Amino acid sequence: MAAAAAVALPMVEPDPTAAAFFDVDNTMMRGASIYYFARGLASRGLFTTRDLLRFAFGQTVFRVRGGENPEHIAEAREAALAFVAGNKVEDIVRLGEEIYDEVMADRIWAGTRALAQSHLDAGQRVWLVTATPVELARVIAQRLGLTGALGTVAETSDGVYTGRLVGDLLHGPAKAEAVRALARREGLDLSRCSAYSDSANDLPLLSIVGNATAINPDAELRDHARQNQWAIKDFRTGRKATMIGLPIAAGVGALAGGVAAAIALRRLHRAR
Repeated sequence: MAAAAAVALPMVEPDPTAAAFFDVDNTMMRGASIYYFARGLASRGLFTTRDLLRFAFGQTVFRVRGGENPEHIAEAREAALAFVAGNKVEDIVRLGEEIYDEVMADRIWAGTRALAQSHLDAGQRVWLVTATPVELARVIAQRLGLTGALGTVAETSDGVYTGRLVGDLLHGPAKAEAVRALARREGLDLSRCSAYSDSANDLPLLSIVGNATAINPDAELRDHARQNQWAIKDFRTGRKATMIGLPIAAGVGALAGGVAAAIALRRLHRAR
């Protein structure tokens, strides 16, 4: 029997000045990564279910209203730190790996993952850019075989989280500034780069690259994308998320948190 000849695949030439930047929540992943992480920590006894619901509500308010209200940003900042303060970095990274494999891996949008892979196949580097803590963002990037991640940085001392942030949450304009800094450091030409997001909160980032794509977009981003002739891709198979940023099908706890958030937000809008 003749031996099958090995076929050598052509080497992909690196493309050093082009890269792609992907938001995580509802763009790369269905739902909110920080919520799944917090839920995984709650299941391990690091904090209570009541704390988890309060955390989910706070993150939802931040997602919907935080871009225009400094008070909501401050509240989200405190919530993001509450469950890591006093913990060792190495323990949080280990738990992040476990929780990703348990509850996040199956929530990656196959369509968005394919887009990221197409950039890698073209010799371009691919980064996640997210308000999620950078340690968790790096876990997600590593699991997906991406170049790296930019995320919110929590201060540490002797390998332990202090409960304070280094800088601000990586949200809105801060994402654009972080990508500009990365581009300067890595020699990227932003006019040749691409960015992907589901939220109008990321318009500052989407507007600084040469190729912007709206993924599973909220209404404001969809309108903006159409006006600017950006590509629009929706992987939600006909199911529209009414509460962008809340996990979808995340169990009874998430449902309760979602109902509470929806009621509170409805009251907030009526009061305005």
